[in-house]
Amino acid sequence: MGNDPSRDPAKPSTPRIGVGLRSPHVNEILATRPRLDFFELLTDNHICDGGYARQQAFLIRQDYPVTLHSVGMSLGGTDPIDFSYLRKIKTLATELEPVYISDHLCWTSFKSHHAHDLLPLPYTEEAVYHVSQRIRHIQDFLETSLIVENVSSYLGFACSTLNEWEFLTAVARESGCKILLDLNNIYVSQYNNAVDAQEYIRNIPLDLVAEIHLAGFEHKGSYLLDAHNHEVSEPVWELYQEILRNNASIPTLIEWDNDLPPFSTLLQEAGKARRFQQSATNTVC
Repeated sequence: MGNDPSRDPAKPSTPRIGVGLRSPHVNEILATRPRLDFFELLTDNHICDGGYARQQAFLIRQDYPVTLHSVGMSLGGTDPIDFSYLRKIKTLATELEPVYISDHLCWTSFKSHHAHDLLPLPYTEEAVYHVSQRIRHIQDFLETSLIVENVSSYLGFACSTLNEWEFLTAVARESGCKILLDLNNIYVSQYNNAVDAQEYIRNIPLDLVAEIHLAGFEHKGSYLLDAHNHEVSEPVWELYQEILRNNASIPTLIEWDNDLPPFSTLLQEAGKARRFQQSATNTVC
């Protein structure tokens, strides 16, 4: 966006690059208005009435489009859908007019006990139907389509009859949602569970992908942890460039949640993503 006040915050330029909004960076963002096309807000940090976090969201929205990224819908859970939680999200969305609302292809609660983690699903036709029906009900209530993100995996279910990209695609087609494709999660799953990342991205229909997430992991020796506390790794950048060769216009977000660096580090990561997008766009043209 730069410092051009004539730019319309509701119409980000293409290619579109954003970062996840974190409270320690807000004052610097408001003071400098960096060249970014949108910010992703963690929905659950902003759904309470009033407070500093809610105020920050409105201040950012004055200058930039935003998206809402949720962690509490429990799309794959068996508890009844929490419409009280959804009502808060709908109120926030009415006020901020986000580009879209997203959550994760997982479950997060059981018998009203919240795990505070993104727990995996078995990849079966039964699970496709179950998750898709819940997503349809949530979309009907929110009056908008959802963007659903693939999660990192640390184990697999013996009962799975589909691979992850088949499952993700089937849920998107059955429910009418779009896909938030997290490339770091795909790479983490490749390392932990021998998922073929290249085959994964070759088989995801990019017309269903509304956004890409890029983040960093923490190497724990025998496995990778999706910690969002480092720069994007080189293998993940390579997956990103492979995607861009087929579609260079997908909005892309840099995520960094833990061990937050200076905001300039996020801008460097965003700038790298923008350069890859622009290079791919020029190559296609």
